[in-house]
Amino acid sequence: MGTKDDEYDYLFKVVLIGDSGVGKSNLLSRFTRNEFNLESKSTIGVEFATRSIQVNGKTIKAQIWDTAGQERYRAITSAYYRGAVGALLVYDIAKHLTYENVERWLKELRDHADNNIVIMLVGNKSDLRHLRAVPTDEAKAFSEKNGLSFIETSALDSTNVEVAFQNILTEIYLIVSQKQINDSNNDEEVKDGQPVDIVISSTNPQPNKQSQCCKNI
Repeated sequence: MGTKDDEYDYLFKVVLIGDSGVGKSNLLSRFTRNEFNLESKSTIGVEFATRSIQVNGKTIKAQIWDTAGQERYRAITSAYYRGAVGALLVYDIAKHLTYENVERWLKELRDHADNNIVIMLVGNKSDLRHLRAVPTDEAKAFSEKNGLSFIETSALDSTNVEVAFQNILTEIYLIVSQKQINDSNNDEEVKDGQPVDIVISSTNPQPNKQSQCCKNI
């Protein structure tokens, strides 16, 4: 017997990437288990957790992968981009170097991931506003220039964590469901081996009369 967690309409793989220490693991644990660990150790290799949400009446199961940020693990983690439909590119708003490295992470992501992957830039640790080193406007401008969505979060106090994951999963769902509709429409055109009828219908202002005429003949 399957558990309730096994019942879902869509399964989306999302990866968390960014420098070590920016809070990727705590974003993952806050969203999937509503937990935060101040003593969180650096992730070694890769780990993942799941959580299901509702979008437009559909159950979306998110499989979220936390990829280690340390350089020595990059050869391992690059393989885990495969199959990902979404990515949260995370930096620490209090450490400008982690923001500077976003460009390199973005290049790696685009080198290894699917061209249509949905990417969100996440400025984490927004609770450290007194130590802010990355202006919000600067990060927003970078996001717009590179076609990314953008949000600032705090895994510590939960600010915008739920919103960030909900937004990226909803965006992925809308893209996937629209593609399914388009694919379905394309299938309709060749169903029953009668593509000609569809061609006539799409160009003739009175498709019903045309098809009736053909039947009478």
